[in-house]
Amino acid sequence: MKQVNIAIFVSGSGTNCENLIRYFEHSETVHCVLVVSNKADAYGLVRAEKLGIPTAVTPKAQLNDESVMLPLLRQYSVDFIVLAGFLPLIPDFLIRSFPRRIVNIHPALLPKYGGKGMWGHHVHEAVKAAGECETGMTVHYVTPVCDAGEIIAQYRCALSPNDTVEDIAAKEHQLEMEYFPQVVEKVLREQF
Repeated sequence: MKQVNIAIFVSGSGTNCENLIRYFEHSETVHCVLVVSNKADAYGLVRAEKLGIPTAVTPKAQLNDESVMLPLLRQYSVDFIVLAGFLPLIPDFLIRSFPRRIVNIHPALLPKYGGKGMWGHHVHEAVKAAGECETGMTVHYVTPVCDAGEIIAQYRCALSPNDTVEDIAAKEHQLEMEYFPQVVEKVLREQF
């Protein structure tokens, strides 16, 4: 595998972002070179900075501006983008510029509980309300349609009727921490 520079896009606390940075920090081939957020107060930016990773804030207008985003990603020689709790839709020009080189993590077993408004606790509340006996995480390629890209991997965990929304979230998050970096690494090995 050749050297691959990845950018991680975050909107929130950044636990997956930090997990990815730490997973690849001693890799000879995969380098986390940039963390991008649409929110200046996203704690994921603080996590990245503490680990010595450059950061950039790109609110919606900048995210959707080709003349801002493409030069930013070129500046860091980004080859691949990982969405780790990034909420805005990715603009078409980025999807065209990084074909099958943008992946997203979703906190449910797609195609269930995906699409607009289905993120974070909203997903876990819907899983609880439906009385599901299992949940899980999905890693998929990003396309212009929210949560509709080809599924790369899914991991499942059992639920009990007594599980609270918080219990469901904790079980699903444990899957993310264990498997997300491994799935990203596998995709990178296949592509590069």
